[in-house]
Amino acid sequence: MTRLTFFAHDGARFDVDAENGSTVMENAIRNAVPGIEAECGGACACATCHVYVDDEWTAEAGEPSPMEEDMLDFAYDVRPTSRLSCQIKVRDELDGLVVRVPERQG
Repeated sequence: MTRLTFFAHDGARFDVDAENGSTVMENAIRNAVPGIEAECGGACACATCHVYVDDEWTAEAGEPSPMEEDMLDFAYDVRPTSRLSCQIKVRDELDGLVVRVPERQG
């Protein structure tokens, strides 16, 4: 299991044990992390699972694909560390990953 930490907009912390091969979004939904709506179910067809990856994890989480970048155009308050959580696959190298949920989704 890979450990993920989510911080909701209000500062509430959610520590989650995630299976490798799942997505960060799937784990947020399974663990009722507030602010992750995931309207498209992980198809990269909306921007309602937008998160900010903590600076120390941006290199390991990787850059958004061109399709993800297009969808981020619809997200609220996009920052350099913005990602769609449906596009981040959980793997051993992400053990300890910290993401923060924006004030609202796009």
